[in-house]
Amino acid sequence: MRVLVVDDEVNLAESVQRGLRSEGFVVDLAFDGEDGLWRATEQEYDVIILDLMLPKLNGYKVLERLRARGVWTPVLMLTAKDGEYDQTDAFDLGADDYLTKPFSFIVLVARIRALLRRGRAERPVILEAGDLRLDPVTRTVRRAGQDIVLTPREYALLEYLMHHVGEVVTKSDIIDAVWDSEFEGPLNIIEVYVGYLRRKLDAPFAVQSIVTVRGFGYRLDAVSTGSVTTN
Repeated sequence: MRVLVVDDEVNLAESVQRGLRSEGFVVDLAFDGEDGLWRATEQEYDVIILDLMLPKLNGYKVLERLRARGVWTPVLMLTAKDGEYDQTDAFDLGADDYLTKPFSFIVLVARIRALLRRGRAERPVILEAGDLRLDPVTRTVRRAGQDIVLTPREYALLEYLMHHVGEVVTKSDIIDAVWDSEFEGPLNIIEVYVGYLRRKLDAPFAVQSIVTVRGFGYRLDAVSTGSVTTN
């Protein structure tokens, strides 16, 4: 099994390399984001261990560009940070697992083996709701043929809603899926982001696809330009 470790902490990366080699893995190293991205796209790996804070190109950008290029190698993110937004943003961009430094080497090996058992993810299909289209590979959103620019959090919220077109999802459902199950902030953060999406996805096209179901949550309807729901 071939593993790529991308980490600018040379001593740590080389220590991980020695340990994984003793476990029977073939291990390549990269010490900055640009080299890591090049290696990950030019060679086949079974798992990529990717640090978040990297010179030249950070781990978020490396991961985003890998997925945009159709590289679906399982990625285990490493970081010295320990924040819910770091984890959520990593998963939003296509990470498969997340480990905070300092970590146990035994735990690292267990996580790698779990990813290997899970196998490589298939290329996601394009999600559609009426004339609204979301491409998980290129992370692009279009309505009526027009590109719509979203922030990572807006994108993650829309992607979740599009996986549940026509279904009512609660605020708790959204928090668990888009933020974090341990999120302790105000629930009205969802109302704020739903408002952002409506201003970008609905208002310019004279449609109402994101519906508030009072007392329950929200529902994304499959509508097209020119049709308006009345909920």
